Amino acid sequence: MKVPLLAGSRLTVVDAPPDAVVLRPPPPAEPLADVGAAVREALRFPLDGRPLGQLAVKGGRATIVVEQPALPIPSAVRDPRQAALAATVAELEQVGVPLERQTILVAGGLTRRADPRELEELVPHELARRFAGKVEVHDAADPGLVDLETPGRIPLRVNRTLVETDLVVVVGAAESVLHGGPAALLAAAGPEALRAAGAYSLLEPAASLGWRVGLELERELLKRLPVIGASLTLNPPVVKGAFHGYPHDQRALERIARSPVRLAFRLAPGAVRRQLLASIPRELTATAVLGAHVEALLRGVEARAVRLDEPLDTIVVGIPSTTPHLPRETPNPVLAAYLGLGLALRLWRDGFPLADGGTAILVTPFDRRFPHPSQSPYRTFFNALRVLGSRAAMEPQELAAVERAAVTDPRAIAEYRSGRACHPLLPFVDWAGCLPAVERLGAVLVAGCRDALAARQFGFVPTRSLSAALSMARARAGDDARIGYLVAPPYFPIRTNRPEPS
Repeated sequence: MKVPLLAGSRLTVVDAPPDAVVLRPPPPAEPLADVGAAVREALRFPLDGRPLGQLAVKGGRATIVVEQPALPIPSAVRDPRQAALAATVAELEQVGVPLERQTILVAGGLTRRADPRELEELVPHELARRFAGKVEVHDAADPGLVDLETPGRIPLRVNRTLVETDLVVVVGAAESVLHGGPAALLAAAGPEALRAAGAYSLLEPAASLGWRVGLELERELLKRLPVIGASLTLNPPVVKGAFHGYPHDQRALERIARSPVRLAFRLAPGAVRRQLLASIPRELTATAVLGAHVEALLRGVEARAVRLDEPLDTIVVGIPSTTPHLPRETPNPVLAAYLGLGLALRLWRDGFPLADGGTAILVTPFDRRFPHPSQSPYRTFFNALRVLGSRAAMEPQELAAVERAAVTDPRAIAEYRSGRACHPLLPFVDWAGCLPAVERLGAVLVAGCRDALAARQFGFVPTRSLSAALSMARARAGDDARIGYLVAPPYFPIRTNRPEPS
């Protein structure tokens, strides 16, 4: 069985044995014909609480909270969240909130602050031309953040537009417990709350401190003003053209593996390959819009998940040549690790997809590249590991002093506030997102690694090829090891049956 895996900008075709487990998502569900109508219905008939018409103040103010559409990967030019935002703006006008009294708050958390060109991609062109309200990009380092004065240990300081308004409307996609819903409000908070917003699984609220912090923030806002939301359940991106059917259709996988175009693609320079991959047409659709984030998330899990009868011993994950955050760039080693360990291997429900002590193989060149200035904070994190050693990567307290120095660096904060770089805290948050998987695994192998020193700084094992990595994984688990191949991106939910207690 030939399995094409996207690793960096290369398409690697793997000869998987007959007993291998090939993990690919189910086909996309039937999309909504009219996203705007579904959004209006969700706001008029929420699953819980009063409708928008009863919450809005005629002639009053409203803040619409949206996130940057970083997930799913890859993204698409036409995104149903654009239509959802336009429908929300129109519905607020319908209930008496004029355009000039509306504020669109782009809640980007610790990622690089969006520039005007990127903001135009959040809304349809028609709305961008006529919108007379205010558009604000959240600044996590803003000294003017409002402290909600909560009794907990985590300070909740939020963007001023969340409290200086008469109504908050959250519009986004239910991608995980840390993306959409209460997490969108959390993405408009200060760095203290964002640093604490971790998750053992991105699909199980009970295993996510970030979910609980987001809910606490939502409750505190509800004490001051009404909050309502519309959460979209998205289909995975549908690829058009020569890659049509990838990755859900087995026939498409076989067609791509046999295609002579693949050989020409392999011989092309890296910059050309990346440009060709970015130019592949993609379509992103929504299957449902609900007024409850958890319900929308559960629908998405049921529609997009693949089920495992029992945990794997080894999993092979291809790492794309794109960052998980906007703007899309070539990932540095921290972000390459985050794509595989912090994203792909945290999209599980019911049970971790690998047995304790299992092996994860990340197929990526793991290049030591840090585009300046946008990824400069990651270089600071990487250099700290080089000085402190790989032990610091597994012991977060070893990096505590480096983290404190990074978040108080005036130059790094100035670069973030100007929109030139991400917040200096983001690399520490991204690496913390990898640790739940790392702690369950026995080894992380980097197949096709071009920088062995970089891999070892994270405690990973570099290998020259995927075949060498598979040989090492079999040596660890035995010849009868269950090996799975994750055909992605896009990454998708994995539901694993819990093993019966002995």
